[in-house]
Amino acid sequence: MNQETIRIIDTISRERNIDRELLIGDLEQAMVSAARKHFNSLDTEEFGCQIEPISGQLRLWRNNDDGTIEEIPIEELGRIPAQTAKQVMIQRFREDERASLLDEFSKRLGDVVTGTAHRYEGGALVVQVDRAEGFMPRSEQIPGEVFHPGDRVRCLVRDVREEGSRVKVVLSRSHADFIRRLFEAEVPEVSEHIIEIKAMAREPGFRTKIAVSSIDSKVDAVGACVGVRGSRIRNIVDELGGEKIDIVRWNESSQILISNALKPAEVEEVSLCFELGRATIIVRDDQLSLAIGRRGQNVRLAARLTGWDIDILTPNEFAKSLEILEQTVRKIEGLDDSMLDRMGALGIISVFDVEEVGVGVLLNEVEMPQALADAVLAECGSTAKVVAEQQQKEKEEEERRRAEESAAADALLASQTDAGAELAADSILGGAPVAPDSTVDAAEEENEVSSEGDAKTTEEDVAESDSVDTEPAREDS
Repeated sequence: MNQETIRIIDTISRERNIDRELLIGDLEQAMVSAARKHFNSLDTEEFGCQIEPISGQLRLWRNNDDGTIEEIPIEELGRIPAQTAKQVMIQRFREDERASLLDEFSKRLGDVVTGTAHRYEGGALVVQVDRAEGFMPRSEQIPGEVFHPGDRVRCLVRDVREEGSRVKVVLSRSHADFIRRLFEAEVPEVSEHIIEIKAMAREPGFRTKIAVSSIDSKVDAVGACVGVRGSRIRNIVDELGGEKIDIVRWNESSQILISNALKPAEVEEVSLCFELGRATIIVRDDQLSLAIGRRGQNVRLAARLTGWDIDILTPNEFAKSLEILEQTVRKIEGLDDSMLDRMGALGIISVFDVEEVGVGVLLNEVEMPQALADAVLAECGSTAKVVAEQQQKEKEEEERRRAEESAAADALLASQTDAGAELAADSILGGAPVAPDSTVDAAEEENEVSSEGDAKTTEEDVAESDSVDTEPAREDS
């Protein structure tokens, strides 16, 4: 052993991020294994080895039974012990490297890293991140996003675990924390905790809603996240491949927060039912589709952001639901207006709500007597069945009407397509095209006009010819 060996150890330690003392200890253990192989010994305490960390001087010895120590020259060890030492060194170095990777990426758990795309394996993207290969399963990828070998990939370290003989680093671009880290990188106020991200809901590749608040009254949370002319939010959207991001102003009041979360739709009224964890939202007819969003995306994200089940109604639907509830409970003797008001304050707006909350709420919150609460629950239950059947019939009728309209539209389109195909075929074959009725009528009118024109022209020609013939005869006479 010499200085060159120490320099090699230092290089491995620096490149592989492995402690230098561990590498020296591995080399000492490899030399002990080589000595045991040479002397065919099973005793782990029989041999010892020591390497001087500065000079690289190696000392190998054997502990004899009589207590004496016998120095063993390395030159005496043969080819097979040398091969054994090599295998032990490689194995121990790999174990140290694996432990180093596990320790390094465990500290970076939840951080955003930048790597290089290598290949796809069974749908999972393999990304080279520093010294490790990271795997991004299909479930952690943004739908529709494709990387090519050599592309830069920015992702979140989701999980680090040891599998067999390698360290598996699981990466993600679809996790909500990836958005949070991007905001921390692009918005200094977020990283400095002046602006706090209170809640977040995401559908990767499509849309994200994020609720923010500021601890400094001079800092506008929404404006700071958007940036000047949208510069900050644009960088995040570009990184996500065009995914839409709605920044919502946080409010401790659930009613205001729900109204903000449903933007850009304008909310008329919010009714909360704490017993059911449900919020009933009233919006105008022209705002209904906007509040629901494409395939229910807007209301679904708003519900996840706020933690409330959201039910959206138009004013007519809301009034009809209240009317049915009032007509149902008014039939019961002993129910007064104050009880109805308390039910409305609790967010109980339909006969279905009465069934869901049960007798306990009517007794404790609405302060109904036991007999009255049982009667109200029974009456609302029977009415709910009738209303449910009626709603089911209306739904089936609407579906049938839509199916008929769709079938009629398909039939009309098919007839027009067939007529166009026949005309095209006749023109190609050189035959007389069979035109639609309107075309035939127009052609017949055109023929009649041209025939009349031809007839008039013939009569005029005859008259002119007669006049030409008769004039010279008069001159002769």
